[in-house]
Amino acid sequence: MVRDQIEARGINDLAVCDAMRKIKRHLFVEEALQAQAYEDHPVPIGFKQTISQPFIVALMSHLLDVQPGMRVLEIGTGSGYQAAVLAEMGAEVYSVERIRELHVAARKRLTELRYFNIRLKLDDGTLGWPEHAPYDRIIVTAGGPELPQPLLDQLADPGMLLMPVGASRRNQDLVLVRKQDGRITQESRGGVVFVDLIGTHGW
Repeated sequence: MVRDQIEARGINDLAVCDAMRKIKRHLFVEEALQAQAYEDHPVPIGFKQTISQPFIVALMSHLLDVQPGMRVLEIGTGSGYQAAVLAEMGAEVYSVERIRELHVAARKRLTELRYFNIRLKLDDGTLGWPEHAPYDRIIVTAGGPELPQPLLDQLADPGMLLMPVGASRRNQDLVLVRKQDGRITQESRGGVVFVDLIGTHGW
């Protein structure tokens, strides 16, 4: 998977590739779908949510430039796979999920896999997790119509935020936000399609 889907497309980030080689991706999907876990497409995890395709997980992890010891806020725990990748890269991960069943399943899975540097919360992810702010990095794994202001407020300076944004639910840009010396800049890193970001500052 790493060689054919990630490195072959130009992502040679050692931290990302090593993390994704180590993690057993099939443990993050239902047993009936485990044969698809390493294929080059997203896999359903229930409740109209998916585990992103391996390349997208690698791309987002690479763009965030996570360094060991950084505090990372993830919006949309889902299966817990992206959180596990970030944890393997050495981050202290704070992850928020709005769907109770996914939150409970991810907590059980990540505990069994002994990821003790991941904290989980059941809540509206568009509000962030202000109790533990500021965050060096923020990653949003669902697409919304705009960048939620609470997330920008909780981003450290300097810091980076990555999120799919678009006026259409099926036409989004992967937006990389940088905060530096009180100034916020953003750039598009290409078109993507993600599940909807639901919440106060989402759809």
